Amino acid sequence: MSRQVTTMSEMKVLKSAEWPHTTVKVKHHVIGDGRVTVIAGPCAVEDEETLWSTAVQVKKAGAHLLRGGAYKPRTSPYSFQGLGRTGLELLASVGRATGLPVVTEVMDTADVEEVACYADILQVGARNMHNYALLKRLGRIDKPVVLKRGLSATIEEWLMAAEYIVSAGNRQVILCERGIRTYEPWTRNTLDLSAVALLKTVTHLPVIVDPSHATGKAELVGPMAKAAVAAGADGLMVEVHVDPARALSDGEQSLSPDQFAYLMQEIGTLTSIRQRRVS
Repeated sequence: MSRQVTTMSEMKVLKSAEWPHTTVKVKHHVIGDGRVTVIAGPCAVEDEETLWSTAVQVKKAGAHLLRGGAYKPRTSPYSFQGLGRTGLELLASVGRATGLPVVTEVMDTADVEEVACYADILQVGARNMHNYALLKRLGRIDKPVVLKRGLSATIEEWLMAAEYIVSAGNRQVILCERGIRTYEPWTRNTLDLSAVALLKTVTHLPVIVDPSHATGKAELVGPMAKAAVAAGADGLMVEVHVDPARALSDGEQSLSPDQFAYLMQEIGTLTSIRQRRVS
């Protein structure tokens, strides 16, 4: 019987001589190569027109990948749950037409194969970070995985969740800090940017930040996105909708295309400064 991992130093997700730094290639784009990758799009795939309009706008502003939920885990069972397979088909179609690789969430082991047929990156949401059967199944596919931090997960628990995927054979893991639940009620969650800086020192995996779910307020997305870039994040995941007031989910935290375009300009300036400091 093989000896079980007993110390953090033995984990495959930690930096080592063998794995000093991991980059994840998604079609023509590379995540973790020093540039700031921006994943943008609506919280949920609602219909073809809305998705297409949003995708065209975010690409024009400089986004590298398109996001959109086909299966939506919502707190209330009466909230919009997504379009399912129809949403996957729309997302893949718009992704092909715009040339943007697509990211979407997978919630169940039974859906992994189907979602992998349509998505370029599969996302594990915060509620599923501890779904070990799902993590092990994702470790057996040849597609990148975005692993969001659990609602109240410690950094060690988050890394152990990533370890399930990597130890099963899939090294294409991207960690996503999206805020954790604290006693503070004025924001949706509390964005832990210290975790980003820490992870950049201990893990070889790319680390991105979702300021939309972290704050829950569109007016806070920009400041936290810029703070994430300053903290060393490899990328951002930002919710954008052509008409946030009419969004079927999370409209209050979604940027309009104009707001997103302005944010991209600011991120570009910060990225240039960061790259000069590194060089």
